[in-house]
Amino acid sequence: MPRGIYVASLVMKPEFGLLCQCPKLNLVRLVKIFFVPPFTELIPQLEELKNGGGMSVEKMKYSGEGGHAVKYMDSPDNILDAQRREKVKDAMLHAWSSYEKYAWGHDELQPQTKNGVDSFGGLGATLIDSLDTLYIMGLDEQFQRARDYLSKMVSSSTVTASLYTTSMIIFCVLLMYLRWVANSLDFNKNYDASVFETTIRVVGGLLSTYDLSGDKLFLDKAQDIADRLLPAWNTESGIPYNIINLAHGNPHNPGWTGVSLNSNKLHLSSPCDSTRISFGKWLEGSAISKKGGWARLLLYGDSILADSGTEQLEFIALSQRTGNPKYQQKVENVILELNKTFPDDGLLPIYINPHKGTTSYSTITFGAMGDSFYEYLLKAWIQGNRTAAVSHYRKMWETSMKGLLSLVRRTTPSSFSYLCEKMGSSLNDKMDELACFAPGMLALGSSGYSPDEAQKFLSLAEELAWTCYNFYQSTPTKLAGENYFFNDGQDMSVGTSWNILRPETVESLFYLWRLTGNKTYQEWGWNIFQAFEKNSRVESGYVGLKDVNTGVKDNMMQSFFLAETLKYLYLLFSPSSVIPLDEWVFNTEAHPIKIVTRNDRAVSSVRSGGSQESDRQSRTRKEGRFRTHH
Repeated sequence: MPRGIYVASLVMKPEFGLLCQCPKLNLVRLVKIFFVPPFTELIPQLEELKNGGGMSVEKMKYSGEGGHAVKYMDSPDNILDAQRREKVKDAMLHAWSSYEKYAWGHDELQPQTKNGVDSFGGLGATLIDSLDTLYIMGLDEQFQRARDYLSKMVSSSTVTASLYTTSMIIFCVLLMYLRWVANSLDFNKNYDASVFETTIRVVGGLLSTYDLSGDKLFLDKAQDIADRLLPAWNTESGIPYNIINLAHGNPHNPGWTGVSLNSNKLHLSSPCDSTRISFGKWLEGSAISKKGGWARLLLYGDSILADSGTEQLEFIALSQRTGNPKYQQKVENVILELNKTFPDDGLLPIYINPHKGTTSYSTITFGAMGDSFYEYLLKAWIQGNRTAAVSHYRKMWETSMKGLLSLVRRTTPSSFSYLCEKMGSSLNDKMDELACFAPGMLALGSSGYSPDEAQKFLSLAEELAWTCYNFYQSTPTKLAGENYFFNDGQDMSVGTSWNILRPETVESLFYLWRLTGNKTYQEWGWNIFQAFEKNSRVESGYVGLKDVNTGVKDNMMQSFFLAETLKYLYLLFSPSSVIPLDEWVFNTEAHPIKIVTRNDRAVSSVRSGGSQESDRQSRTRKEGRFRTHH
């Protein structure tokens, strides 16, 4: 039967009108049901929807192209783990329900004042960050409501094409649908977004949910936002700018990251007027202002190492799943550019000139603004299934780990191992809690070494994890501060004393438990979870602490608490068959992405028929986690 006659015959039926009035069926579902004959094709989809809310997901199994993640029960685990897992799930439900009630559609919840704030320009950060956590925990009703909200996003180009190419019934449906768009999530924002944060939270969260659920809606949305980020890579070196306007595509860098001029200083013989500089343009002499005889850059600073080198997993995965190589080419050019002058110790300063691709004199750290660059060198190798096509990532990572060893020191009297920061040839005895991702990274990467080397790095991972756990245990609230200093005879002392619900320590405990089977790491994680419950849980969600010594609370529930902290805690008490590490790799926001074997350096597409373009010749800071304390 022709499609138009089929649709018309259905619309004439009274059942169609009744279904339109059903509050539990949105128009997207109606279009899927009535516009795609025959109806029997929907039976498998209906079977998938039968598993109602509350059933715990015991394993995520990838089942093919575009991949549905099939839920089924694994072998039973012990009662204590199951009880603790349910407690973590309850915490997630409390956090999510509070967000849904008081901040729905906004980026983050302020629990004390019970309102939402748009910390990331209104991209729905908490909603998207939480999708895969809800899915993994089996919170199906909550997941479906989030999915329905996300589905209300409609691009103007899609609507225009539909009006000209489809029947009047679709036109009517779209008119009804557009009434919802004004109050729905939309990526077409006149907002200067962090390329890094948007990639790891939004692109990563959507891709992960696509890999888990097989729902193409999430892949389409990931591609939409990624396309808005792509102009950030349009620099002479391929090193991206770190900020971009999502509506207009104008990229730039923050002004506080240094000056990206061709020379260190540019002296002016006479004053010149300040000139407004358009984004994305190299600055000439006419576009500077005079202060004290020296030229001052008006807008541009350097790019940040972590912000520029932490998009590989997401953009490579997007190329694999869409068959379009442009995303992968952009992010791999960054690595190829940095590899040209990669130092012998593999340690890069945190500031990079995006025009020349060279590093600027600045701090070397595994904490804020450096961290996830090193993490992604390892994980891009894992994502590509450890093949020759991704061996350069592993080689660079191993070089960096030699450098990491040079930053390890031990305290007196307790001999805590910690990672210093470095400026020039000087070491600074300071370690961020952000750097507590490193034990998990070392444990995860140890398997690629010879047995002796693997044991060396695994032992170091365990030593550093003990230090990070004591960041928590050393305070009255049993929650870690933002960073710590190490002085002779003092072991460790809190530097910046706030806690904003960070995940890095429990992330490392998760990896160490998975890779060693040592239940000590579960006990440490449980103690940290109990400290969050005691100090951070409030009536309307979870909050950080302004001071871990006094317990005074702040007014922000960070989106990564739901995306990372609670997810890693849940997995810490789940069987190892739940998101197995030989099938999935976590991005730096804890979004699991399916491992796909790569056989070449261009694109190994998940789907056949992807177009191939010739490669262009190559010539963590987590900002939300580092932003000013609320």
